[in-house]
Amino acid sequence: LYEHIRNASASEAPVLILGESGSGKNLVAQAIKKLSRRKEGPFVQMNCAALNEQLLESELFGHKKGSFTGAISDRTGRFEAAHDGVIFLDEIGDMPMTMQVKLLRVLEEKVVERVGEHKPIPVNIRLVSATNKDLGGLLNAGKFREDLLYRINSIVIKVPPLRERREDIPRIALHYLRKISSVNNKDIRSISQSAMELLADFHW
Repeated sequence: LYEHIRNASASEAPVLILGESGSGKNLVAQAIKKLSRRKEGPFVQMNCAALNEQLLESELFGHKKGSFTGAISDRTGRFEAAHDGVIFLDEIGDMPMTMQVKLLRVLEEKVVERVGEHKPIPVNIRLVSATNKDLGGLLNAGKFREDLLYRINSIVIKVPPLRERREDIPRIALHYLRKISSVNNKDIRSISQSAMELLADFHW
């Protein structure tokens, strides 16, 4: 996994990160950015499953004042904010089809248009996206565009779930123990063997 991250960071090609919820896809995206030539640029992330279609479009592309109810001022979109850096689109498998078309245009033309405005704004971004969905299955079901998949999966990184790397569990558990102890101002230094065995046996 580390080797794949290093290789991906040396490129400018779009990256698609695959893995179950909680497997660390966000951390992989941040590592790619920190090791890349864009390390000094912004890292902007967006969860595509968190908003309805209208709000998602506004968040990604920005909007002009008065373009819809509640648009009380101009807003810079996340693509503009990520200029010269990396934009991380999490849960891209949940993006509505109409938004997929608009995203495809941005990736092909490297410009965005704010909602309510027809002025193209150039953006220089590197796209990193992630999903816990089977995009091939969504493609066959007509819920994901083949041309968009072609655009986003130049480099594919699969993040294994924790149950496939159980040797990491004690290290991660002790990391969080130290963190929680510090926050709560308590001097707890270790985890009992029986508790560690329970953690190791859990189906992460």
